[in-house]
Amino acid sequence: MRKILAIFTLALLSFSCQDDKGYAITGSAENIKDGTKIFVSEISNSNRPQRVDTTEVKDGQFELDLEDNDNPKLSFLEVEGQNGNVIFISENKEINFELFKDSLRASRVTGGKENKVLEKYLDHLKAVNKKMTEVRTEVKAAFQNQDTAKINKLRKTEEEILDNDKVFKQKLVKENKDSFVAIMALTDLLRMKSLPSSEIRKMYESLPENVKQNAIARDLGKQLENASATEIGAKAPGFTAPTPEGEELSLKDAMGKVTVIDFWAAWCKPCRVENPKVVKIYNKYHDKGLNIIGVSLDRPGQKERWLKAIEDDGLEWHHVSNLQFWNDPVAQKYGVKAIPATFILDEEGTIVARNLRGDDLEEKIKELLGEE
Repeated sequence: MRKILAIFTLALLSFSCQDDKGYAITGSAENIKDGTKIFVSEISNSNRPQRVDTTEVKDGQFELDLEDNDNPKLSFLEVEGQNGNVIFISENKEINFELFKDSLRASRVTGGKENKVLEKYLDHLKAVNKKMTEVRTEVKAAFQNQDTAKINKLRKTEEEILDNDKVFKQKLVKENKDSFVAIMALTDLLRMKSLPSSEIRKMYESLPENVKQNAIARDLGKQLENASATEIGAKAPGFTAPTPEGEELSLKDAMGKVTVIDFWAAWCKPCRVENPKVVKIYNKYHDKGLNIIGVSLDRPGQKERWLKAIEDDGLEWHHVSNLQFWNDPVAQKYGVKAIPATFILDEEGTIVARNLRGDDLEEKIKELLGEE
């Protein structure tokens, strides 16, 4: 299930802002004892929160004058001894916090146009998450009762919630093109695969240039560029990687009349379950022009495990791996975030299908090979 509140774990953004009127923090901290430290953190270039300043509660209040910020950042307020944090966007404005000791996430943030848009966005995400949680609870009960009709109805409800979420984010971006939050919404749309990457890229390109100059916006642009490069109809990006024998093999040298790039790993149970079906297809069509190149996402130091899986599963096609787990450069070039993942190429190296399995994969291969 896709995570609706993915944006809370992004630890991402930094932006430019022309409105410079001074960055300061004030707030109330009812029921939080005097002397309790208040920490301010922001996302650094390493995409990890870094503490930038500290103050203390005095008479139920706190304040902090910070260095003016020409590049507003995704920031967090933490309270000593308390779990959680308060998310906000640093702006050259006075930003006010109303902290609730028993639930920091319920705290309120006011001040600055960015935080106003952020509040609207986070309220929407919380509402969507609540609805999805309720539906999933009902789906679980329907499964237990074997109520197929209700399950189908609830699945449609899920789709409606996600469709409404998609429409909301598109509207937010359209109405707030000069906002930090537009990048957050586009990032979520891409992560959740709510829209084709080509559509998200058009929205991204419509944003003002100053909004796209922060680190996370540039990262999003790179992700969109990679996604466009591996969409159906695009020429498959070339790559070269080490074989089990330690030699270098390129995609170009592994091409057939039809080529399947198969991202997998020895540790991936769904991949191993799928392998016998792929073996059957390969044995049936290899002599007619089908080639497969397996790209393994096995971990560093686990070459023997990779080789044993190849042998145990009878995978007699080409294999490469950098043994870098999810940091594999080929997987990153193809935007692979989950495995198994497949890309089906025609004789010219054009991507004609993605992520087909079993009978669907075989039917596509037969079509490309001109088999009846």
